[in-house]
Amino acid sequence: MSGPKHVAIVGATGAVGEEMRLCLEQRKFPVGKLTVLASARSAGKRISFAGQEVVVEELTHDSFAGVDIALFSAGGGISKDFGPSAAAAGAVVIDNSSAFRMDADVPLVVPEINPQAAKNRPRGIIANPNCTTIISLMALAPLHELFGLKSIIASSYQAVSGSGAQGIIELEEQVKAITAGLPFEPKIYPRQIAFNVIPQVDVFTDNGYTKEEMKMLNEGRKILGHADLKVSCTCVRVPVYRSHSVSITAQFEKPVDVEAARAAFAGKPGVKVVDDPANKVFPVPLDTTGKDDCLVGRIRKNLVLDNALDLWVVGDQVRKGAALNAVQIAEIL
Repeated sequence: MSGPKHVAIVGATGAVGEEMRLCLEQRKFPVGKLTVLASARSAGKRISFAGQEVVVEELTHDSFAGVDIALFSAGGGISKDFGPSAAAAGAVVIDNSSAFRMDADVPLVVPEINPQAAKNRPRGIIANPNCTTIISLMALAPLHELFGLKSIIASSYQAVSGSGAQGIIELEEQVKAITAGLPFEPKIYPRQIAFNVIPQVDVFTDNGYTKEEMKMLNEGRKILGHADLKVSCTCVRVPVYRSHSVSITAQFEKPVDVEAARAAFAGKPGVKVVDDPANKVFPVPLDTTGKDDCLVGRIRKNLVLDNALDLWVVGDQVRKGAALNAVQIAEIL
């Protein structure tokens, strides 16, 4: 694909859709024409792109004539319904939902890790992985290359913007209510999120893990091409606006030490080591918000398992965990 592209964004008025526009603009993606699509209630709104105003159009099955690349971020139901229509019209669909991720004939791509997978897309659809999976694998893939990843034990600390704009509103309203001594009722989350943490992200499955926790296992195996990878994960919602953090214990096939691990990240795009605990230098969510890179710190030998490291990785889940990764996939096409 060369020359200017006709790009469509489905779910253009949502947080990730807005970030997709920003990434296209900031990275100077060769957009010849931008079509922005959303629900009927958003149709007619005007949004800015590259110094011009674009009118939001209602999403229909006929919206994709002449579109080269369709970026979807409007939920799994919309993707399942309209994604095949976009592909049938000749567009390459890059889908941010979980709708197609585990389909055998749909590649699941992180451009820094498995860009070649994007070339084989029999249905014209490429899936964007889960945000927590992307952020974790950005830190783990360089180590896997050298030492052979065997297992992951992880706990995530996930920002409220992972639930969309309503998650941010809920946190803000609860903080205001609590500080003013007023009553409130949680709506988005099962428990109070302000000044609290909730060990549930997504719905529980039969094995006691949530769907979000199982994504790290299933998607991690697919992206790394590692069918035997073992993963146990606990996903936690925390009262942070933006950027997810993950605490990871990774066990490897080969012996590994801290210096070799730090060296493994040298020259790797999209990930940086920020690790000088003696001087209180380690990644926190505010360091990555609005930024492209995932940051890794607190790298140390695990005291329980052989050939294992503990590390802490932080990334902006709206950006690298969603919008940026989708635009990077478009760039490698």
